[in-house]
Amino acid sequence: MVDPDEHTVDELIEELDTIDDEAELNAILEAERGGRDRKTAREAIEERIAAVGGEGDATEGEYEETAETVGDEAGGEEAGDGELEEEAEEESATAEEPAEDEDEDELSHPTRDKRHVRALEDGHYEDVWVYCETQEGELLDVSKEMLGKARELMDDYAAEFGDEENVVAVVIGDDVEGLAEECLAYGADVAVYHEDPRLERFLHKPYAEITAHMARGQGSAESTNWREYDEPRYFLFPATNNGRDLSAQTQAELDSGLASDCSGLFIGEEEVANPVKTGEPGVKKTFERVLHMKRPDFSGFEYSTILCLDNPGRDFHPQGCSVIPGSFEPIEPDPEREGLVVEHEMDLAEDWFRVEITDHDRLEAGVDLTGHEVIVCLGRGIGDDPTQGIELGLDLVDAFDDAALGITRGIVTSSYQFEGHVEEYTKEERQIGETGQVVAPDLYVAAGVSGAVQHKVGMDESETIVAINTDPDARIRDFSDYFVEGDLFEVLPRLTEAIEAGELRLEAVADGGDD
Repeated sequence: MVDPDEHTVDELIEELDTIDDEAELNAILEAERGGRDRKTAREAIEERIAAVGGEGDATEGEYEETAETVGDEAGGEEAGDGELEEEAEEESATAEEPAEDEDEDELSHPTRDKRHVRALEDGHYEDVWVYCETQEGELLDVSKEMLGKARELMDDYAAEFGDEENVVAVVIGDDVEGLAEECLAYGADVAVYHEDPRLERFLHKPYAEITAHMARGQGSAESTNWREYDEPRYFLFPATNNGRDLSAQTQAELDSGLASDCSGLFIGEEEVANPVKTGEPGVKKTFERVLHMKRPDFSGFEYSTILCLDNPGRDFHPQGCSVIPGSFEPIEPDPEREGLVVEHEMDLAEDWFRVEITDHDRLEAGVDLTGHEVIVCLGRGIGDDPTQGIELGLDLVDAFDDAALGITRGIVTSSYQFEGHVEEYTKEERQIGETGQVVAPDLYVAAGVSGAVQHKVGMDESETIVAINTDPDARIRDFSDYFVEGDLFEVLPRLTEAIEAGELRLEAVADGGDD
């Protein structure tokens, strides 16, 4: 008899295809339950039992349609045994005869290859996985940032729950073994990589298939024997163009949810009373080890915390999110840090590479606002005269030795009409905030900026923040060191003159002052 403990799930499925003895299959099922008890392995055995004529146990996580659930919708009168036999014969004959007009092209059945993989029930989950995006043979900064945050989360996790779980880096591409090893230096305990010359550039289908295959623990014994769980507990993706694409597809493949564009993460418990989650009204239930995923809400002034909680009889794992670049700090790399590097094995279907990138252009480097001593940022307060507002901001920038001009998203998305050369300073590449650049200069001058949360996360690490606004109740006042109540069209020229003269005299009110 086949011993399931000696095989990976993929290898076991191949063995099962050669077995037609229902009794032997049931014995293998019992051996799996008494051994590694893998969810995906049990389902594969049960499917094989059903295929050879046995009923097997109901697959967990799936719904069976019974007379009770169908109810009155079934309609009609009860058929006698003779009628049922006749109908069965007719259906069998119909099934054996292929339809004459059935086309073999994919347009006739565009989803024939799709099979819904249901979520697990009472699955075994461990570790935080991090998809590390690469470009031109290097790890993106956001990949290092996520590894640093994941390291922090797992260190806190071990201290809080007493269980040590791993940070697992996922790297996909061409010739990426070296990058997988680099992930260890930035905080990963395990780095799983899949390399193939065809994966040099991001392609939606193969990248998603590989990532989901890794997460399910599928592959050869050599590439999966380092883990003993069904799926990751948590999964972090970068909120880049490719990362957003991959995160949605992968989490859908794993039948879980996704919190997009997050900038704050922590793990803790959460008590809820929602009957969908507790199973019955009026009952509270405490969920432990929940990843709290924070992102600004649509108002722009408050954060929303998104949770991915299990339902009774249906798990939502991995708990996944995409992380906005610049939200976290990478740890100092340690080249001597040890860990496990694993090559993932999987046969890639040729059909996944129907889309081929034949040529590409590299965009010119954009504007880098980081590293300057001073940032002058303009907001929608320039609305009375947008062109002059930009010019006044540029004058102030020129008065400093090392300064740059930034803008808020309000300007990027506005319908303002700019004249002359100032228009080049109003592009998205100069945007500061959650979906723009994150800066931390010695001096940050915010003129006509309201202080939305999305903007705050892009500049609140600045050493000194000076805000200029006509609204004394503007939210930016709450996190400014100095607040000037006034019109930027009047204040900026005076500030520029003072700096050029070597004397800085600001009639400012210190944050929280009464004068």
